[in-house]
Amino acid sequence: MKDTWTAWSVPGYTEVRELGSGGSGRVVLAVHEATGTAVAVKYLSERLRRDPAFVGGFRAEARLLGGLRSPCVVGLYEYVEAPGGAAIVMELVDGISLRAVLKESGRADAEAALVVLKGSLLGLAAAHRAGVVHRDYKPENVLVSRDGSSKLVDFGIAADHGATPGVAGTPAYMAPEQWQGRPASPAADVYAATATFFECLTGRKPYDGENFAELAVQHIEAPVPETEAPEPVRPLIRRGLAKRPEERPENAEAFVAELEGVALAAYGPEWEERGQRKLAALAALLPLLFPSAAAQAAGTTALATTTLSSGSGWAPGRRGWLAAGIALVLGTVLLVATDAIGTPAGGASALSAFATTGPAAAGSAPPSPAPGAGPSASPSTSASATASASPSPSASASPSASASGTTTPKPTAGGAPTPTPTPTPTPTPAPTPTPTPMPTPTLKVTAVDVSLRTGVYRGEATVSIATSGPAGPVTVVLEWFLGGVQGAYTVPDGTETVVLPAGSSSVVRSHAFSRDRGCYGGVRVTTKPAAGNGSAAASQYLPRCQEVPR
Repeated sequence: MKDTWTAWSVPGYTEVRELGSGGSGRVVLAVHEATGTAVAVKYLSERLRRDPAFVGGFRAEARLLGGLRSPCVVGLYEYVEAPGGAAIVMELVDGISLRAVLKESGRADAEAALVVLKGSLLGLAAAHRAGVVHRDYKPENVLVSRDGSSKLVDFGIAADHGATPGVAGTPAYMAPEQWQGRPASPAADVYAATATFFECLTGRKPYDGENFAELAVQHIEAPVPETEAPEPVRPLIRRGLAKRPEERPENAEAFVAELEGVALAAYGPEWEERGQRKLAALAALLPLLFPSAAAQAAGTTALATTTLSSGSGWAPGRRGWLAAGIALVLGTVLLVATDAIGTPAGGASALSAFATTGPAAAGSAPPSPAPGAGPSASPSTSASATASASPSPSASASPSASASGTTTPKPTAGGAPTPTPTPTPTPTPAPTPTPTPMPTPTLKVTAVDVSLRTGVYRGEATVSIATSGPAGPVTVVLEWFLGGVQGAYTVPDGTETVVLPAGSSSVVRSHAFSRDRGCYGGVRVTTKPAAGNGSAAASQYLPRCQEVPR
């Protein structure tokens, strides 16, 4: 079954349109009824709202946002939780994701790449000063505004500095220590930001292992591919992608200082102004993706994109081969590319590495919230915010609203009602005889079967469909679960829907299990039309629960 969305909406706001949705929630463009100010509202899905752990994580995300103050993060207006639902109300930024920009342009000029890196690093610096590590910096979580400025979003899996929340993030951007489950540190965010910077410059990710094992080994021990970047910025690549966290800048603020020194020496005092103009020009190539456009904004949901390149000249060392062999024996599965603009992503429900980015509106700082609401700067969501809900409490932030009431922001803009046009009467046509329809054969799904193989924290389901009758499309719904014992589907972990074209008989889907809530990953498959043998299900032990010898 597909995710259902609660009919509840935040009091005092009128919904305009949906900006993006994913396995854990949706983001809508709404208008504050008292002032006409546009905002972005992120709703937790009705399904996940029944899980106290998800609600707690959603609440923690709002607390974190309320504790951050920076023009380089999306501002928080208020957090609202009531019997009917839970929502985060945020500043609406008229911007699009860096992923959308790169998808259109392929890569960016060095000055433009430096500008987008600096803007989002300043947002990270605010988090680091508050003792918070983002843990999921990537192009999907950086917004580019019309003027070429950038902001950081999605703190859904953030953690306190020094905490050990387990392995989580987006594989293509995870620091070596993040793969190993070591304590969260700002240096890991510096690594992810540098990986994104490298992608802006070259059009590809630093490492492109085809599966989990290869990617892990490459991040842990492969040489830094600095020679692929322009020569003047190679020191930033070399420092930011260093294998040992102590060899990187200690936090985002220190990295910004190094960035400014390199940029000034290489490109002169006007580098930032030129870079911002270039970045704005790239964003202008996608006018319909901005929330301010007349067309409905599209959202993207992404996990990771990895491709295997040949001829890199590097092979893993002895430890790397051992790690790769263990991971493969344990059933590591291929990573699935789900970067798509305006289309549903195959793995939209992977919460720990999940980001939904749709465009955002008003680039100015948000107005001051009402008493009881959180401070007016920070994001995990905006018009392009994610619907991620992984618990990530911040010791330095406080809730921006009580668990049962709402707080009303005080925006300053005014709005006017839209007149309703009067319909023109249409003459009734003369009735015509209706031909008797000929009976048509009906497509039937006679059987559905599923097999599942699991990796460290991923699962790959192979679904086989048998049909009779005329050829036609079959809708396949996969519901992912976690549980404590085999076959116990106790913790929902996302739902995705795939339309199987006429004549196709199988589909393969990969999923990143998002939380440490059980050592068994499972999937249940249903079809439309319903299969004659009912639903199919499978579950397997996750190797992440097995201690690997060092």
